Amino acid sequence: MSPNLTLVLVSGVLVATGVALLLERTLTRVLVGIVLLSNGINVLFLVAGGRPGGAPILGVTRAEDMSDPLPQAMVLTAIVITLGMVAFILALAYRSWQLDGHDEVQDDVEDRRIVRRAERDETSASYDDDTAETAGTTATGAHPHDGREAP
Repeated sequence: MSPNLTLVLVSGVLVATGVALLLERTLTRVLVGIVLLSNGINVLFLVAGGRPGGAPILGVTRAEDMSDPLPQAMVLTAIVITLGMVAFILALAYRSWQLDGHDEVQDDVEDRRIVRRAERDETSASYDDDTAETAGTTATGAHPHDGREAP
């Protein structure tokens, strides 16, 4: 039996929209993105779980007519995890609103400074390596071919 094409498309749209919203800078859009992404993956779990069947209770439904309970258990677990994430992001957004008057995530100035310093060190290290190799040694003073120290 093939999966329901409508549910697969709905799952794909939910996941794609959720990922697009996760890339935004405001926490409310990130929150909606997490909810949509979670719901899309939950629908995908249920579609991948196989054909629908009877309740998986022994004595009520025959074994070959039962539905698989594992995808349902995974979806319930995912719902609880998503609820915890939603509560946490709502708390972050509320605190950001209290402190700044908006919930937009700003770039960290110190983080930018560290990235610039790393890029500067990387370019200077590659420059040092290039000039040392043209002189016949590496930046550590070792001969580039045999590993012995340069005179």
